Amino acid sequence: MRAAIAQDILSIHADDVPAYKKGGSVVRNSYFWALKSISCHARRDRPWEFDAPVWVALGRMLMAFTEAGYLSSAETCLEFPYDTPIPPELRLVATWVEES
Repeated sequence: MRAAIAQDILSIHADDVPAYKKGGSVVRNSYFWALKSISCHARRDRPWEFDAPVWVALGRMLMAFTEAGYLSSAETCLEFPYDTPIPPELRLVATWVEES
């Protein structure tokens, strides 16, 4: 999931956040609601935002869904541009990527 940090707000690209689908997979819908519940802003077609106090919870949640094996790493790993320092709270669930 493409991510960025500005002024202690983590943003996840709108195209990369999970989608809720009525009648869809229980795991994917649970993932959607879990992420939405700790976000400070989660609007359709806009980046989802997470403030710094929830980064520990976000990291734990992403790790739990990763370890469960129902979602791909592309859906649970935060991808930051090379010039962005990754906060310690998110290092286990984040990586750097080249901008294309």
